[in-house]
Amino acid sequence: MPIVVNLDVMMAKRKISSGELAERIGITPANLSILKTGKAKAIRFSTLERLCEELSCQPGDLLEYRDEA
Repeated sequence: MPIVVNLDVMMAKRKISSGELAERIGITPANLSILKTGKAKAIRFSTLERLCEELSCQPGDLLEYRDEA
């Protein structure tokens, strides 16, 4: 898939654990793990908004498009 999720990179920069972030944004640690590993098929804008608020970042910091050609 050409969309790459850089959530783990941003979490490392902000020094926040998966468990703490999941609790702060109101999702389960399992669902956060699915997002982190890029296995998610979709993400709600409300979840993306909460991630950006907690990590003080922009959506483009978390999601990246890479051409597979």
